[in-house]
Amino acid sequence: MTDTIAEHASADLTAGTPLVAMSGVGKAYGAIRALEGVDLTVRAGEVTCVLGDNGAGKSTLIKIMSGLHPHSEGTLTVDGKEVRFGSPRESLDRGIATVYQDLAVVSLMEVWRNFFLGSELRKGRFPLAPLDIPRMREIADTELKKMGIHVKDINQPIGTLSGGQRQCVAIARAVYFGARVLILDEPTAALGVKQSGVVLKYTAAARDAGLGVVFITHNPHHAYMVGDHFIILKLGRRVLDRTRAEVSLEELTGEMAGGQELAELSHELQR
Repeated sequence: MTDTIAEHASADLTAGTPLVAMSGVGKAYGAIRALEGVDLTVRAGEVTCVLGDNGAGKSTLIKIMSGLHPHSEGTLTVDGKEVRFGSPRESLDRGIATVYQDLAVVSLMEVWRNFFLGSELRKGRFPLAPLDIPRMREIADTELKKMGIHVKDINQPIGTLSGGQRQCVAIARAVYFGARVLILDEPTAALGVKQSGVVLKYTAAARDAGLGVVFITHNPHHAYMVGDHFIILKLGRRVLDRTRAEVSLEELTGEMAGGQELAELSHELQR
């Protein structure tokens, strides 16, 4: 499975190569500071986990990297060159693909149509040329099977698939269209244990193929299963930045649960 994904990964992606870097990045909406002074590096062949509760700044971080909102301060570099995205298309053109929590799929449309949603193939170069439906069906079916994703019928509505399967289709779509950086927005939030395991497996496969993965989550257990680097945000600020060798699951869970604040509250309640 990993070898299959690697076929689509750019040949110049090697472990340790910086793909995206943030330095002192912040975002303000008027008087409200949603993000402040955040440093983050995304490297090929690594999963960077960004953890935090609601309101921690995770969504704002995604919007900046995906080109939805420009940053207010700091620098954002892609392949060592400073950029300031004006739209999601600019981010996508630089190889940064985002799989949002709602997946951006149309439930009543077929699996193959969702695979090519927004990038449909046509029989000819004219704007009104008909869709090349047979080719899209064949490509979608082949690419999903290569990744080990088997659906009963490529023509079935994607809404009939499980949550985990839909996540994997979205990941396969991003990889096929040349993503070098894959941002996963809370991919396991609404999934059961088995379905979460499927998504984590393909997350690791994308990492092993040389992609840089940004895994956004509030679940430290899921993060620790696939993560190489961990960042915890709290109220828009970075409160933890550790590699896997520098932090244990217990420490990660404790910091997510409140760390020192929780200990102080426990001590106060015991008194």
